[in-house]
Amino acid sequence: MPSFSTRSKSNLSQAQPDLQRLFNAVIKHYDCTVICGHRSQEEQDKAVAEGKSKVRYPYSKHNSFPARAVDVVPYPIDWDDREGFYAFGGFVKGVASQKGIKIRWGGDWDSDNDLHDQNFIDLPHFELAS
Repeated sequence: MPSFSTRSKSNLSQAQPDLQRLFNAVIKHYDCTVICGHRSQEEQDKAVAEGKSKVRYPYSKHNSFPARAVDVVPYPIDWDDREGFYAFGGFVKGVASQKGIKIRWGGDWDSDNDLHDQNFIDLPHFELAS
């Protein structure tokens, strides 16, 4: 059974309890790593500058504490495996639905299951829906 590394556990511990509950369930079936939980202003500014985020500090769901968003990727990480990211996103959405946790995924912001109508694709991003 997969398990989180110390770094992933630390990043996930910065997130809201529902996100922790969700990804602690996901890891039991799907190997993944939590690359980001809470982001400071400096980290958010860097993410925007690098094009990894469109939301300026303090408006990202990563900027609250505990964070209302996490970036989680399938492991081992292969940034070029888009199909793997889409499969992982679907799996996470399914587990969230089973647990009654409402999330938005950066691969389908409007949650309409049409993956071709996105203006900004952020496949590692999962956030609690407001």
